[in-house]
Amino acid sequence: MTATTTPVCTSASNAVYPSFSSYVRARGPVLQRTARSLTSNPCDAEDLLQTALTKTYLAWERIEDHRALDGYVRRALVNTRTSQWRKRKVEEFPYEELPEPDAAPSADPAEQQVLRDAMWRAVLRLPVRQRAMVVLRYYEDLTEVQTAELLGVSVGTVKSAVSRALGKLREDPELACAA
Repeated sequence: MTATTTPVCTSASNAVYPSFSSYVRARGPVLQRTARSLTSNPCDAEDLLQTALTKTYLAWERIEDHRALDGYVRRALVNTRTSQWRKRKVEEFPYEELPEPDAAPSADPAEQQVLRDAMWRAVLRLPVRQRAMVVLRYYEDLTEVQTAELLGVSVGTVKSAVSRALGKLREDPELACAA
């Protein structure tokens, strides 16, 4: 029994559509540049162009206006590239250790709001001068120097007043319950 082999790929000279062969010879370099602009390396561009030309060859009889072939092939290039991009496999690599620690579960937004409300009520119970310094330092995020200049006091006064205010906030019974 003798085995016969069928060629997988035939040369362009044996093509069923000689006009397709002449089109590819004439426009190949331009189409290659277009394919190259859609991919990151020349080998992928060649594969992309071959795929688009195969699709064009299969549709050759259905293409009515052969003057618009460049547009047809460009559209085939873009569509093929988009399909390849969508089908792109995301590679996963196993590791002994996780690269990131598990994030702590986020707190309930309602509980966070309760804590903010309790904090603000505690700040409102501070004496006016201490309240002003705490608000400027921690809510407005000013430096001690900026706070001192704004209130017309020394930096030492800001430091001591804020320290006393923070001590009162730490001892506030409502904040202890809310935390």
